[in-house]
Amino acid sequence: MPVGGARVEAERDAVIAALVPVVDGIAATFGPVCEVVLHDYRRPEESVVAIAGSVTGRAVGGAMSEIGMRIVARGEEADDELNYVTRTRTGQTVKSSTMVLRDSTGAVFGAVCVNLDVTALTEAHTVLGALAGLGRPSAELPVTTFGNDIDSVVDVILDDHHLRQDRAWAGLDRAARLELFRSLEERGVFAVRRSVEQVAARLGISRASAYSYLAQARAATDATPDSTGGHA
Repeated sequence: MPVGGARVEAERDAVIAALVPVVDGIAATFGPVCEVVLHDYRRPEESVVAIAGSVTGRAVGGAMSEIGMRIVARGEEADDELNYVTRTRTGQTVKSSTMVLRDSTGAVFGAVCVNLDVTALTEAHTVLGALAGLGRPSAELPVTTFGNDIDSVVDVILDDHHLRQDRAWAGLDRAARLELFRSLEERGVFAVRRSVEQVAARLGISRASAYSYLAQARAATDATPDSTGGHA
């Protein structure tokens, strides 16, 4: 590793080490409804290096969520994602903030995530609103996948896409197949090692075909400038 690279890696290690006690402090401040997770994205399959509290059921050595995969896919263009509300697969309503960690070169290498289980507060809000005559149907919250196993996160993303499209791979034309790979790329699936092989196995196609579709999807994306003149 070049000297400059070693220096940056040491810097990243120091930031991670300094934040470990902060994780416990934040969780203790907010109490049992709070979970704080410290991620090191240099090892996405086991990115959780420290955790306090238990909202999403993960442990040290667990994998990043699909939110982390999306951040990794965005690279230097990734931003903090603050105060977003999602729903877990078990039905909990979770309010979260994800703050990215950057080294002195500006590269994203990790994140601190704060997850608050606001299920009880949401239910109380609904009851009070109904009593006050202000009740209205709440918008459907997006479901976020959390898991200790990165393969299970990738599987859920694939399942979600199939549920929305309601078509098997054999029923997709070339444009739809490229759109599938472009969508998976945007969601950060291919930032994970062995994910192309996993996607190929789930779709029932060869690895060579999967790599070919991915290359074509990336080429099509690179050839289409966004409204700001760059690429998302």
